[in-house]
Amino acid sequence: MALSKSERRDRIRFRIRKTVSGTDQRPRLAVFRSNKEIYAQLIDDVNGKTITAASSRDKDIDASKVNKTEAAKMVGKAIAAKAVKAGVESVTFDRGGYLYHGRVKSLAEGAREGGLKF
Repeated sequence: MALSKSERRDRIRFRIRKTVSGTDQRPRLAVFRSNKEIYAQLIDDVNGKTITAASSRDKDIDASKVNKTEAAKMVGKAIAAKAVKAGVESVTFDRGGYLYHGRVKSLAEGAREGGLKF
């Protein structure tokens, strides 16, 4: 029996999460991509806390009226700015079961441009 798209993504996501974990010094940059929006958050898995988050629904990004790929890059820059403000300069990237392509890739590139290392 063939897996559905969401079941396949969940299997990939669980496989990634077995190895990728975040600490307070090097948190996990988790990405969630819906059909319209993209979300990113820095997570400290040791303490179970979200350090900071950004999304394409934030007022400044939403008001800019750009396409989804450019909005993802802006989200990457926004999460990087918030991370640097919180004292984080390096992260582990959790693509969340999505292919490293398109919006996920542009979010990562935006975060790198914003000063995050991964």
